[in-house]
Amino acid sequence: MQPAGLVVSPAFSHVAIVPAGAATIYVGGQNGVDDTGAVVSDDVVEQSVRTIDNVSIALEAAGASLADVVQWTVLLVADADLGAAYGAIAPRLATSGAPPLVTAARVAGLGVPGALIEVSAIAAVVPG
Repeated sequence: MQPAGLVVSPAFSHVAIVPAGAATIYVGGQNGVDDTGAVVSDDVVEQSVRTIDNVSIALEAAGASLADVVQWTVLLVADADLGAAYGAIAPRLATSGAPPLVTAARVAGLGVPGALIEVSAIAAVVPG
């Protein structure tokens, strides 16, 4: 939703309403790591792509997809290239309807040594 009085952006919404009866799926912070937990690269673009791949894997395991995400939280290490990271993930953050909610922050560091990005998501799936 884009309420009157707030900036209109094609990249994010300000409000999301989850329909009654929808299953809400929470995906904890994912990083650009492979299935052994090793950071895939020291490149923010490669880490960003793998991070979204990991979110997608988690969502699919719960019966959802990236298109079902209503809110994203994106954390980037302070000196990581914001433009490169968002350029790599922005097309996959979009949904088929209104753009999702997005919260982003620059942080001093992340829990996974060498990680430059961490992404969590909240999705809603209407049965049917």
